[in-house]
Amino acid sequence: MCALPLHFWTLILAFRDISWLTDRTNAWDAVGVVAYGLMFALVESIVLFVIAALLGYLVPGRWDPDHRITFLTVLVWMLSIWAMLDQLYFMVGGWMPGWLITALVNSGHPARLFYVLLVAVVGLSIVVPAMLVIRSERACKVVRGLIDRLSILMIFYLVLDAIGLAIVLFRNI
Repeated sequence: MCALPLHFWTLILAFRDISWLTDRTNAWDAVGVVAYGLMFALVESIVLFVIAALLGYLVPGRWDPDHRITFLTVLVWMLSIWAMLDQLYFMVGGWMPGWLITALVNSGHPARLFYVLLVAVVGLSIVVPAMLVIRSERACKVVRGLIDRLSILMIFYLVLDAIGLAIVLFRNI
């Protein structure tokens, strides 16, 4: 499940950029760029998996394996969503509402207040789903069912990775 959000985001960015890439050069170059993006997503997925596996040692040993995997998956998904939102924020121009800027400037310590608000929002959006999975058996079952359904989609992404690897190798030979 570590690879799912990274591959999903990579494909969204690839579909967003493929038209101007084909206009700029040709379709084969656009396919090459997408293949390199998939390779980068694969490497990121492996690194994220290793980090999540290491964090798994901090999870209480009394939890059953399904509960541990579900908890770690929720953490990975929420962090991935925030990483995507961060990238999206800069892609659309980095706009903030005027009332927020005014409130930050009037506080006397705008950077400090901004980071406190950011940590609070991000922290709550990660802690609340994680606590739901920890405390609610129903929430854990819902997330586990989602994991089971999405694992089939990951097979498709891994096939795309294999095709991307073949394209990268072919282009560099």
